[in-house]
Amino acid sequence: MDASSIKPFIQSIQNVFSTMMQLQLEVGDPIVKQDDEPSFDVSGIIGMSGDVVGSVVLSFPQETAERVVALFTGMPQEEIGEALPDAVGELVNMISGGAKGHYQDRKVSISCPSVVIGANHKVARPRDVPCIMIPCDTDCGSLALEVALRDCKSNETKGQGAVAAA
Repeated sequence: MDASSIKPFIQSIQNVFSTMMQLQLEVGDPIVKQDDEPSFDVSGIIGMSGDVVGSVVLSFPQETAERVVALFTGMPQEEIGEALPDAVGELVNMISGGAKGHYQDRKVSISCPSVVIGANHKVARPRDVPCIMIPCDTDCGSLALEVALRDCKSNETKGQGAVAAA
């Protein structure tokens, strides 16, 4: 996974937060993540398949998730309750869907979102796929977008080129 692979996700999260919640999002320096634990306690997860395979995780501290969801839904923060998982799932769905649009020359599908809430949960990822964590800050608090993707189409092309050159 190279830097150009995460650019669509950075553009998409900035677009979703600015258009849906009028919330400015500052993006920090991406880092390679070494463990399977999401950055925070509330995680929306989307799988990607086809020519690009892997996962996208939008991870929030509980309070930040509640603040963001309150802006997103227009509900008071103290009334979020059961709406939290659905709203977090929809946010990760919109971010992944926006990024998927940048893969127009490839066949890429995204799964239905899953949301996990609780301290110290884990998201299983293929061991051979690096996870890039993109830290973000907003007026509502910090959050992270974690992207772990393998470009299957370019791997096939590389393999075909090696055979053709032999």
